[in-house]
Amino acid sequence: MSVNPSRQIVLASSNAGKIREIQALLAGYTIVPQSAFNVVECEETGLTFVENAILKARNAARQSQLPAIADDSGLVVDALDGAPGVFSARYAGIGASDQDNIEKLLRELQDVPDQQRSARFICVMVFMAHADDPCPIIAQGIWEGRILTHAVGENGFGYDPVFWVPEQDCASAELAPSVKNSLSHRGKALKDLIAGLTKGSVKK
Repeated sequence: MSVNPSRQIVLASSNAGKIREIQALLAGYTIVPQSAFNVVECEETGLTFVENAILKARNAARQSQLPAIADDSGLVVDALDGAPGVFSARYAGIGASDQDNIEKLLRELQDVPDQQRSARFICVMVFMAHADDPCPIIAQGIWEGRILTHAVGENGFGYDPVFWVPEQDCASAELAPSVKNSLSHRGKALKDLIAGLTKGSVKK
């Protein structure tokens, strides 16, 4: 790659949507997906977002020999006792598509009235300067909303089409990327993470 390696950070994901969102907010660095380094994904054995984010960041840093960012994020629905939670990406099973997960979520909530469909996206983001970093930067973002009864909009990914954003009076999938970045759980977590990086933590 032509980019100075010291300005590269490997992202412990190959999700194109996440890469676009993080690159748009993290100016000055080049975000490289872990697939560019043939990183073998680790098993997400944690029971919390924090545990899984650390596992993924450490794994990507070790295999790429670069600083790494990882996030673990998911949808927490009150009427489902916090589900799908850490299992959001595989709510409908291993290898499930976004559509599969949305369909399962809507089935689970089909008898739940609007006023009881409160939910939030949670993102925990971790930066590790190297695989043995004893003091990773950890940031968290929360985005409050509720679950719709059907999908709306064409933007975003994951559960965006069924996540209603009250302050914008629309679904997340109807937001322009710049607006979503300013409001979303991932945007909030990344801003906190950037604050840590600008204090010199990236030079550890």
